Amino acid sequence: MSREERERQTGLLGGASAPSSDQLAALADALAGIARQHGFARNAVHAMWESLRRGQGHMAHFDHAEFGGSGQWLRGGMVVVGDIFNDALALRVGALCDELSQLLAAHPAWAAEPPRRLSVHWWPAGLDTPASSGAQNGIRYAWFPVQRRLAVERDGEVTLYDTDDHHIGGVAQQPGGPGPLCFSSQHGPVDLATLRRVENPD
Repeated sequence: MSREERERQTGLLGGASAPSSDQLAALADALAGIARQHGFARNAVHAMWESLRRGQGHMAHFDHAEFGGSGQWLRGGMVVVGDIFNDALALRVGALCDELSQLLAAHPAWAAEPPRRLSVHWWPAGLDTPASSGAQNGIRYAWFPVQRRLAVERDGEVTLYDTDDHHIGGVAQQPGGPGPLCFSSQHGPVDLATLRRVENPD
């Protein structure tokens, strides 16, 4: 018996049952790979997946900074992004939606219900709620003042840094795309390379 037949018999196809933990893990891995491939942050790709899931893979209404704000995608080639003169972004968003639509068609059981827990807390366990966080050009960060830790996610890998007595208030990526990160603090700009890397949260 094929996997699809087993899923149909157990009610996984057609939204009759919630995805299993294995299916949600597989979905998270697939979305992370698609995010890396298209150069979008994983939370942005998750948001687009939700929009496509609600549109049953045929359409998506979205509102996310990485996609130029509010916009719409329709299967067949129609793409509208908030940054209306950014043709390059429209092409990237269209390619992303095409791939997510194909993923949804190939794995309908993954969309049986919203994957609410996907990447809600992408940082390591044991850290408190971040005081500041953000994302830019596929890189995410979160600062935890209690533990004096800064978590940075790049290409699906999370690295922790000791922020010492710095109070991280924001991040600014250097011009020219992905590269060194510079954070603002009460002492002025802080280059990420000057912070000590740590293995685990305290």
